Amino acid sequence: MPASPAPAASAPLAPAAPLLAWYDRHRRLLPFRAPEGGRPEPYQVWLSEVMLQQTTVAAVGPRFARFLARFPDVEALAAAPEAAVMEEWAGLGYYARARNLHACARIVAARGGFPGEAAALRKLPGIGAYTAAAIAAIAFDQPVVPVDGNVERVVARLAAEATPLPAAKPRLVALAEGFMADAAARARPGDFAQALFDLGATLCTPRSPVCALCPWRGACAAQRQGVQETLPRKAPKRARPLRHGVHFLLADAAGRVLLRRRPPRGLLGGMLEIPGTPWREATWEAAEALPFAPLPGLAWRRLPGLARHGFTHFELEMALLAATLPPAAAPAPLPEGMEMRPLAEAEAALPTAMRRLLALAR
Repeated sequence: MPASPAPAASAPLAPAAPLLAWYDRHRRLLPFRAPEGGRPEPYQVWLSEVMLQQTTVAAVGPRFARFLARFPDVEALAAAPEAAVMEEWAGLGYYARARNLHACARIVAARGGFPGEAAALRKLPGIGAYTAAAIAAIAFDQPVVPVDGNVERVVARLAAEATPLPAAKPRLVALAEGFMADAAARARPGDFAQALFDLGATLCTPRSPVCALCPWRGACAAQRQGVQETLPRKAPKRARPLRHGVHFLLADAAGRVLLRRRPPRGLLGGMLEIPGTPWREATWEAAEALPFAPLPGLAWRRLPGLARHGFTHFELEMALLAATLPPAAAPAPLPEGMEMRPLAEAEAALPTAMRRLLALAR
């Protein structure tokens, strides 16, 4: 089905006042949200929005607090080594976000702060249309509407938009921008944006929306037609290819494990990993995998099971071989790019895919 044309400027789909009144009573208390009446800190708004990309609110909450304790402001983040930022990001996934976060912090610190307009924010590394609008609205009270998945869902239902995503996105963005024609929304753009987020997260949910409690029930075309649970529609996803790898878990007598740092760019760039083979579509035979072991001549044993992890464009299955390093064989120095770390410290620094391998070892 072809995408619907973007609408011309017109009256908003629903009045802002009922949503804002609902938000004032039911706003979520989140660790990265300024308290009621407080002024949002641009650094914290930016950091939380980057963390929330492709990550749940439940996962971000404790990690946001930990990250903020280590890098309390944009200057501290800019001054930190990239490796420290990447390790602090471990487990949050989509690691290009962390590299862009660090690059962006250096630019912002050098210029003396964040720009307040969405157009200027979009020029910074890692800041796209949604994130720029969220920072501009929440931190700087700019009259813009950030459109994330929650807002897409709310708007698609209000308008009963049947065009599947992603083709429907331009129309949904245009409809969302129309909310700023309402004086109540323009007076409180940051609260209005967060009210949209909260509505989508708590009432206008993907399944079983709680329409009876929605402040916009009377304005919702999908609810009137009884199709709210079918919207927004999405085009079928293509199946992701499956790749395979073999990794080598080497421990010493002190319980430390051998880790290798990946190249600075590319998938999981700059992150620590358990050394292994390249990832490819063909499965690995033991004989062809062993030359990739980090140290020769050890008694590697295959551990049962496979670790599976999903990346954006492919699924990955990994086998794990383990060995223990005899004290007399301790390498001095270690091969370039490798280091030994205590198991607990290693687990905290590893990305999720590598943590799945450690689960096999347990």
